[in-house]
Amino acid sequence: MKNFTLALNIVLVIAVGILFYWHFSNQSSSATMEKQVPSGNFSIAYFEPDSLQNQFEYYKDVRNALDSKQQEYGKQLNQYKRNIAEKYQSLQAKAQSMSQAEIANKQQELIDLDKEAKNKEQAYSQELQDETFKKLQEIKKEIEDFLKEYNKDKRYAYIFSGTPDLMYYKDTAYNITADLVKGLNELHKKKK
Repeated sequence: MKNFTLALNIVLVIAVGILFYWHFSNQSSSATMEKQVPSGNFSIAYFEPDSLQNQFEYYKDVRNALDSKQQEYGKQLNQYKRNIAEKYQSLQAKAQSMSQAEIANKQQELIDLDKEAKNKEQAYSQELQDETFKKLQEIKKEIEDFLKEYNKDKRYAYIFSGTPDLMYYKDTAYNITADLVKGLNELHKKKK
């Protein structure tokens, strides 16, 4: 047992020595492999997301389409709920001439219709939420693609969205919102 422990300690000491050697011998070569950071100043630009939302035609088109879809879903649900209310009123009017089994049957039918209305409302809401997310991702991608093209000359190191919670100070000289809106609207007109 003593021999095994001694042999294990010797192997571990040799392994640690080899690791130290590799670490310190490769340190000088890894230092030369580090990416060189450009010297000098770099510029940061920003754009105002609120202005972009209000002036970018594609964004307004998407918002209007989603609002229309939401209104259409609302109309459909309201009509469905009115139908249920009419059936409920009809049941109340006819209840005295109906048997207990018929009343129970009609009540169950109304409960089922109410559940179906809630399921439809949930499905519409989920569908609208999914479509909104998808459209916002498309808008974001279009903005990112435009900014890549806009910044081909590497004029800016970073371009931020000027969200109020993110930025505490911004020099308006670096506000590229007008360029962004103009360029995106021109692309949108070409796509139409």
